[in-house]
Amino acid sequence: MPDDEQKKSDDDKFLPEAIAARVDKIGLETESDRVAREEEQKLLARRKQQKKGGLEAAASKRLAKIGETAVKRPTAGQSTAADPLLDRLSLARKWIGLHRATFAGVITVVVLAASALGGWAYWQDRRQGDASMLLGRAFADDHGHLASKGEGDDEGATRQLYPTFRSASERREAALTKYRLLQTKYPGTGAAILARLEEGALLLDTGDAKGALAAYEDAKNSSLAQADPEVRGRALEGIGFADELLAAHDGATKEKHVEDALAVYRKLQTVEADGFKELGMYHEARVLLEKGDTTRALELLKEANKRVSEPGTKRPFAYLQFALEDRLRELDPSALPPKAPRPVGGSAGANLEDNPKLQELIRQLQQKRPAPGTSP
Repeated sequence: MPDDEQKKSDDDKFLPEAIAARVDKIGLETESDRVAREEEQKLLARRKQQKKGGLEAAASKRLAKIGETAVKRPTAGQSTAADPLLDRLSLARKWIGLHRATFAGVITVVVLAASALGGWAYWQDRRQGDASMLLGRAFADDHGHLASKGEGDDEGATRQLYPTFRSASERREAALTKYRLLQTKYPGTGAAILARLEEGALLLDTGDAKGALAAYEDAKNSSLAQADPEVRGRALEGIGFADELLAAHDGATKEKHVEDALAVYRKLQTVEADGFKELGMYHEARVLLEKGDTTRALELLKEANKRVSEPGTKRPFAYLQFALEDRLRELDPSALPPKAPRPVGGSAGANLEDNPKLQELIRQLQQKRPAPGTSP
């Protein structure tokens, strides 16, 4: 025990604090004391250095190496490789530089194609406009006025909106000429298809059933008829009229044409446009009456009349309700109440004969009625 205490006491003599105390006591540091003090300081420095861990020392070494390594800056080529869009643009510039003639040719073709497309669109618009103008003139001839006896070229007649003709045949020929000219100059246009449709109606008036049938078939199979149900419905009605006219003129094939007309009128009832279902029912009833099937005809007439008489129903064919009522009263007087008696006297429009608007409507309906030889 005393040895341990002695050893500890000897060790304490070499501590810096002990050495400093001894120096203070003597006021002067000997050479041996200075050497001892320096050795003690070196020992303390080594102990502090050894306290750093292995990871800290390794990290310090790596940081020192990184600081000594030269940094490589990216070049222009390396920077574009990192962006796909810039890379493609760089390749495109290189390709254009190598193929300048080819690139110039491609640009020329694109410019010419764009110019041609714009010119074609302008030409189409102008073509459609010219065709519509010609169709309007043909319509004006088709609905022109007939000169009264002694009227001649009276100044009042020349100022009318529609042209004036000496006879119905002259008016029909003028309209047919313009309709056919329109189809020749502007084939495939919507105006040309409508002209073909109107041509069929005029051919029916002349009794040319085969020509009218061909015209209506062309109109029915057109792209306009597929897009516009009203055009398709008018074409189907015309085909039915043509079949009825063929049945009246050709006794050998009468039954076939009658059945064809019935089939067309039933198809007319499926057209998705206001009024065509009822119109098809009326025409089917007419043909059935000619065949002697009064029962079925009466059913169709009653159903069609009920449909057109419902409040709020659109009536694109103004004459249809009057025609249905007249046929029903003729076949079954109990189906409808009798007509109201015609008022006597009164205003100028009270009587049918005194109403110019009704007279004009009757004239137009007579122009559109089935051709001679068919059922009324």
